[in-house]
Amino acid sequence: MSQGRGYRRREEEKQIPWVPRTKLGSMVAEGKITSLEEIFQQGWKIREPEMVKKLVPELTSEVVYVGIVQKQTDAGELTRFGAVVAVGNGNGWFGVGKGKAAQMKSAIDKATNDALLNIIPVKLGCGSWECKCGTTHSVPYRIRGKAGSVTVELLPGPRSLGRVAGPALTNLLALAGVKDVWVRTFGSTNTLSSLANAVYDAFSKSHGLNV
Repeated sequence: MSQGRGYRRREEEKQIPWVPRTKLGSMVAEGKITSLEEIFQQGWKIREPEMVKKLVPELTSEVVYVGIVQKQTDAGELTRFGAVVAVGNGNGWFGVGKGKAAQMKSAIDKATNDALLNIIPVKLGCGSWECKCGTTHSVPYRIRGKAGSVTVELLPGPRSLGRVAGPALTNLLALAGVKDVWVRTFGSTNTLSSLANAVYDAFSKSHGLNV
């Protein structure tokens, strides 16, 4: 299967009850921690995707890429699916993850959980000299991210500008909560996995996160 247009789906809670495996997970499950902001302020590591689902229930996900991965083994050629998924709540949280499995659905589920573990805060603001409204509709200043051969540059835009970008980037920026922005891209932007990771890299740099 070749690279295709991503689709967005609402995150559905699993029917199996969540049993926390870590101390931090137990604190989230017991209501001792009530926000992702608190986790990031303390510098704690998220090791259970259920923590993110509980603290940010309005998350949606988008399958950025699904493809076939083939590997030669002693027993013959092994065929698996590889997926890249982006998650976000449309209001300042964004993550990208990848997964591989023998079945497409399993690969997408693994990538979604990986994206939840990689979720980061997105610094929103109004850095456009044309606007200066003080709200969080755009990015606060120009930010730049790189992944593979792809570079993405996000420039603050005035209110009502919209997302001046292609469909794939528009969807990713909507997940993060960026409403108005100019976008410049360089490199092989048809490589959707690199495009998503370049956006993720840009957002992580805006916070100085080491991800």
